[in-house]
Amino acid sequence: MNNWISALAELQNQGEPCVLVTIIDERGSTPRNAGSKMVVTAGRIFDTVGGGHLEYKAMQIAREMLASGSQYTRLERFSLGASLGQCCGGVNVLLFEPMGQPQAQIAVFGAGHVGRALVPLLASLPCRVRWIDSREQEFPALIPEGVTRIVNEEPVDEVEQLPTGSYCIVMTHNHQLDLELTAAILTRNDFTYFGLIGSKTKRVKFENRLRERGFDAALLQRMRCPMGLAEVKGKLPFEIAVSIAAEVIATYNASFGQHSSHAEPVAHLLPVSRRSQVQ
Repeated sequence: MNNWISALAELQNQGEPCVLVTIIDERGSTPRNAGSKMVVTAGRIFDTVGGGHLEYKAMQIAREMLASGSQYTRLERFSLGASLGQCCGGVNVLLFEPMGQPQAQIAVFGAGHVGRALVPLLASLPCRVRWIDSREQEFPALIPEGVTRIVNEEPVDEVEQLPTGSYCIVMTHNHQLDLELTAAILTRNDFTYFGLIGSKTKRVKFENRLRERGFDAALLQRMRCPMGLAEVKGKLPFEIAVSIAAEVIATYNASFGQHSSHAEPVAHLLPVSRRSQVQ
């Protein structure tokens, strides 16, 4: 399958992230015309924007975007000369569009009643969920799409496997396990969000015990406990789950509409003779 349209449709059905690369402008002699597209995944490419070193550089940029989880489009201008190892002499401007990147990588520790209410909600969002518990029997028979069930006798060991920038939600059946997970997550200190189920009293107890282990106050302030939006009140498992899911959504949408500091206006990427047409 080499056609980019078919590839994009299949990847979206599979939930596999990719980057759509499009030639949006070409000047002079170039291997492919404006409108040509290529789809790049972590391990495959579909279709072509012209081959050679241009395509290699495009693949490299696309895979860097995938590895970093970038949500932003990107423009790059390439002069097809000796510096790029090509002799066409023309100019291509490429647009890189991330597709299918999850807004959040979420780890839910605990398959109790609140976890069972929360995970299906998270699975309906643009997220990837790791659902972790030591008790296999606590998981439902049907696991939602986009959720990976992990049974581990030592759930704390899973913390070091989490991607940088993860959303960590701790709601196990055991307070001591909650404490050990909290310590491991705070030790990494590379999470986007960390929520711990419990009351203000539980927070005070945990903070005291964590300070005894050497955790500073500023780091402890990164922990959300109680977690969930205060405006969404309730004590039923589903009500608590809705509150937590709402806080996750609020967190990953906090930067919605912001632009990458590296982005350049289209006009600056075009040859001087063409800039007046887009300004």
